[in-house]
Amino acid sequence: MKRPCESLGLLLLAAFAACATLPPPTAEEIRSEALPGVAIPAAWKRDSAEGAVQDYWLATFADPTLDALVAEALLRNHDLRIAATRVEQAMAQADVARAALWPAINLLGTGGLKLGGGDLVSALQGVLLGISWEPDLWGRLRYGRDAAESSLAAAQADFEFARQALAATVARSWFYATQAFLLRGIADEVVAAAQQLVELAQQRSTVGIGTEQDVAKAQAALAEFEDARSQLALAHEQALRALELLLGRYPATELQARVDLPALPGPVPAGMPLGMLERRPDIIASERRVAAAFQRVGEAKAAKLPNISLNASAAAIASDIVELKSDYENPTFGAGARFVAPLYQGGALEAQEQIRTAQQREAVADYGRRVLKALGEVEDALASGHVLAERRAALERVLAQNERALALERDSYRIGRSDLRAVQQQLLAVYSSRTALASLRAAELAQRVNLHLVLGGSFVTREQPPAPGDGR
Repeated sequence: MKRPCESLGLLLLAAFAACATLPPPTAEEIRSEALPGVAIPAAWKRDSAEGAVQDYWLATFADPTLDALVAEALLRNHDLRIAATRVEQAMAQADVARAALWPAINLLGTGGLKLGGGDLVSALQGVLLGISWEPDLWGRLRYGRDAAESSLAAAQADFEFARQALAATVARSWFYATQAFLLRGIADEVVAAAQQLVELAQQRSTVGIGTEQDVAKAQAALAEFEDARSQLALAHEQALRALELLLGRYPATELQARVDLPALPGPVPAGMPLGMLERRPDIIASERRVAAAFQRVGEAKAAKLPNISLNASAAAIASDIVELKSDYENPTFGAGARFVAPLYQGGALEAQEQIRTAQQREAVADYGRRVLKALGEVEDALASGHVLAERRAALERVLAQNERALALERDSYRIGRSDLRAVQQQLLAVYSSRTALASLRAAELAQRVNLHLVLGGSFVTREQPPAPGDGR
């Protein structure tokens, strides 16, 4: 008959020879399952600059104020702080899952003074050291640990994408606030020009070559332009308040926008579609969630198999009142094991496996959805860049011709060869052209930011991923 120490040794040997866990599917295997029949091309369908995707795109705008605003948002934005706490929670959950693989050691002490009555516990003094451990024979605990670590990796990738998205949102908001400032300035110039037309109409009416109807039309046009200016002033304030909220500030419209838009940086290398999928943090997070779901399935399957728990203890007990048996060894030592085989649980374990399997299919489907969306975002961004460049060249020509036509109409009206209506219409055309061009320049800058974001380029030099809350 084997002694307890020999049996314990055999159980430990069995634990070290436990079944190995299965590795999660690779990224290629996940793509194959998530996108059946979808061939990802080697190059983008839209023309793009050749070369690898570059990081540190924020510096390409050469705007120190924008750099400072992004840094402030990384430190103070509340949505990012929420994302950081999710990483901290995932870290703690991974620690809990890792701890399950190690023995649990507990120390119990008892003692007291007998002050009267019949409290037996107060008459005993002693200490008990207990050790318990579940050998992971079938990989249930290791699957749980691996799932927690995959979930942690997903949370970290989500946090990194949140940082990228926040930097992009701050940049776009900064450009749109500048756009609103420029449009407000254009409106001021148009109002001033409309006031000059009112004065000119009044002068022409005084000398008899104009009519009161022309004066009334000029004054009505002036009122319309003043109303448009008020709306643009409100839009500018709203843009500043939105940006201040992103920065974690009180929305007091105290932020000063740029007086002009920065120049559009040069072409952006777009890399290859597969490279984007391996670089974008949100796609990486989705892939890690698939791995976690796979490992949860393994955990559920292993839970249906028997498990063994080992325990050992050492205790020393003394008493001034209770007399211990003469053959009782003090201190005492012991070791044992517990075997549990789930024979019938009412179908609960099978149902849990089905739940985990369905969650794995959900994670795979979600991955496929995100991949297709990401590919579409890049193609849209590349196409938008081409279209915006063509529109900018056309609008610049339109503005030049409208300004030339306005100058000619003013000269004609001054000498009486045309009426006020023609001048007002041409003034409105110039106003519309300048507004459209300023809006398009801001849209080009925002599109460039979007392109960097969807390609997976980092707004800083890509280094070791920052810890949540350090603001890098």
